[in-house]
Amino acid sequence: MNWMLEVVVVPVSDVERAKAFYAERLGFNVDLDHSGGDEFRVVQLTPPGSACSIAIGMGIVDTPPGSVQGLHLVV
Repeated sequence: MNWMLEVVVVPVSDVERAKAFYAERLGFNVDLDHSGGDEFRVVQLTPPGSACSIAIGMGIVDTPPGSVQGLHLVV
């Protein structure tokens, strides 16, 4: 069986700032930007040529922004 990592979820406190960093500075493609009210927003971004995306946002997981530590993104 081939297992592949497709998405890594990273909760953030400032979705616009994080989106701008990944899209404008690092050149990631914005695959999805969906808001479900004031408490939920998810933005999925993928590095060019990669099969794995990151999902940033608020209200997408129970962990607080800044709680993901030691994550290395190698593309």
